[in-house]
Amino acid sequence: MNVAVQPGIDTPCEMQAVGTSALVTASYAPDFERCRLLCETIDRHVTGHSRHYILVAHADVALFRALETADRIVVDERDILPTWLRVVPDPTSLFRRKFWLSTRTKPLRGWHVQQLRRIAIAAHAKEDALIYCDSDVAVLKDFDCGRFWKDGRVRLFRRDNALQRTVDGDQKIWSKNAAKVLGITAPMVAPHDYIATFIAWRRDAVVSMCEQIERTSGRHWVEAIGANRKFSECMIYGRYVDEVLKGRGHFLSDEELCRVYWRGPRLTDTTVRAFVDGMDPGQVAIGMQSFIGTDVTLIRDLVRAAEGR
Repeated sequence: MNVAVQPGIDTPCEMQAVGTSALVTASYAPDFERCRLLCETIDRHVTGHSRHYILVAHADVALFRALETADRIVVDERDILPTWLRVVPDPTSLFRRKFWLSTRTKPLRGWHVQQLRRIAIAAHAKEDALIYCDSDVAVLKDFDCGRFWKDGRVRLFRRDNALQRTVDGDQKIWSKNAAKVLGITAPMVAPHDYIATFIAWRRDAVVSMCEQIERTSGRHWVEAIGANRKFSECMIYGRYVDEVLKGRGHFLSDEELCRVYWRGPRLTDTTVRAFVDGMDPGQVAIGMQSFIGTDVTLIRDLVRAAEGR
C-alpha cells in the first residue's frame, strides 16, 4: 500500500487557530482492561476531539468491539498495513506471543507493529491532528485537545538535548536509524528526544513522512522501517519534523501531559498513590507500563479516588 502524498504540508488547517483532532490508541488483548479504563476516563475528561481510533491486530478486533461508541472506532490492522505482513504464533513462547513475518522486513514483535499502526492510520484518518495515547494510560483531569494547537500549528513534544545527557544506547540507536530511513546524513544521532505518550502529530506531516521514506529508500515505508528491529516511531516523526520540514506546521513544547512509570518494581497501593501525588500541576494523566504488572483493579480504584467518586 504505497501512500500517495502531496509535497509539503500546507493545508487549510494551517489557516485555522484549531484544526480537527482525533485520539489514537494502539492496543492488544492483554491490555484490554487497561484500554477499557482509558476509554472510560477519556469519556469523562477529554474534549475537543471528533473520534478515537483503537488500532489492534485482526485476532483482537472482536474483543475490542465492546469499546466502540458512536465516535470510537476499532481499526483492524489488516485494513491499514500491507497484506504481505503476516502474523504467526511464536512456538518458543508456547504460542502465547506472536511474530509478524514477511520477506521484506526483519521478524517483528507486537510492539514494533503497534508503532507501524500508529503511522499507518494517518493515510486513512480525516482529522488534522492525531493525538497518541497508550492503552495503559488513565486520564485524571479535564483536558481539551485544543491545547495541542496554536495558530494553526500542532505541538511537537521535544526534550531538548536529552540524548546528549543520556547513556541509554537504545535511544541513540533509534535516533540513528530514524536518520537512515529519512535520508538524513548528518547528524546521525540527533541531540533531542521525542518519545512520550499523550502527544500530537499532524496527520498530513505523517503522510508526507511516509513519502519521504519511500523516496529515500525506494521501498514501501513499512519495509524500510521494518528492515531494522530497533526503531521508534516518535524518533522518526520528531526528526522528520525538525530536520526535513524544519519545524513547519509545528511549535515546540517539553511539557509532559502524562506522568509515566516506565520501569521498576510492580507498584502497590501505597506506591501508586505516591506516584499520582507526584504529578506536576500541568499533568492530566498517568501511565503505568503494562509489562510491569501493576494490578489494573488497583489502578481503577486509584482513579476513582483521584476523581473523588
